[in-house]
Amino acid sequence: MSTNISTREGHTALKQELDHLWRVYRPEITQKVAWAASLGDRSENADYQYNKKLLREIDRRVRYLRKRLEDMRVVDYSPEQEGRVFFGAWVEIENDDGDTKRFRIVGYDEIYGRMDYISIDSPMARALLKKEQGDEVMVQTPTGEAMWYINHISYENPSDAAPVPEQSE
Repeated sequence: MSTNISTREGHTALKQELDHLWRVYRPEITQKVAWAASLGDRSENADYQYNKKLLREIDRRVRYLRKRLEDMRVVDYSPEQEGRVFFGAWVEIENDDGDTKRFRIVGYDEIYGRMDYISIDSPMARALLKKEQGDEVMVQTPTGEAMWYINHISYENPSDAAPVPEQSE
């Protein structure tokens, strides 16, 4: 079972997804099911079967989100975290080959659809926790151990930072 924690942004996004599914998408699909059912024979009605399946998927996701949100703990940034890797940190790492990766350590439910987020439950995140910039970290991977160096730690997304003003010469 995964750790049920989330960043404030992730928690808000999950609540918005639940609200959209329940108030917008589900009623829309329910109307389609009712319309398709009114056409008669449901056994050979592709619209009815497809939308009924979609309705089951929506209901499954709604149940999941309600359960997860009910028990979810939001973890906010604290100034004591500065300089070390904790939940919510943006981390840039590099290996001996010069390959670099940049990602944010977040809750399990926040990683979907994001290539720059990793779960707090992942081996990489677990290895990085409480480390500082400049530290070497050994990470157990399916292909063996890998050594990574922490180049940078931040609690603000660099793309959200204020643009640096251009200097005139």
